[in-house]
Amino acid sequence: MRTLMASFAGLIFGMGLILSGMTDPSKVIGFLDLAGRWDPSLAFVLGGAVLVGVFAFRIAAARPKAILGSPIHLPTVRRIDRRLILGGLTFGIGWGLAGYCPGPALTSLVTGGIKPLIFTVAMLAGMGIFEFRDRMAQYSKTKAA
Repeated sequence: MRTLMASFAGLIFGMGLILSGMTDPSKVIGFLDLAGRWDPSLAFVLGGAVLVGVFAFRIAAARPKAILGSPIHLPTVRRIDRRLILGGLTFGIGWGLAGYCPGPALTSLVTGGIKPLIFTVAMLAGMGIFEFRDRMAQYSKTKAA
């Protein structure tokens, strides 16, 4: 049942990305081009996502378990550190250069274009490099202690 619900949620999310234009890199880059020909239409998508998220997180925080019975794990860290800032900058630069972020890139793989495939491979490589470096740093800390 969980797999079915996750698949349904993913399908709805993907359809929303396609309908909103988030899978079109030129539309995304137009939204990010504040000094040029700015396309404000994705601001409504962003606003709608934030609005839904606010209510969803409030409801989730008040519940001990999800609807299907699994525990709810909400973020507990609230500090802004160097790692968060560098991650956000890296994400933003990649989004601005490619016109894709992870969800729309994966959704765009369905269309079969080479650009979302290249982006997805690069994204997975970056995630792997991060994971490797993070584990090496943790290993170094435990070995030094």
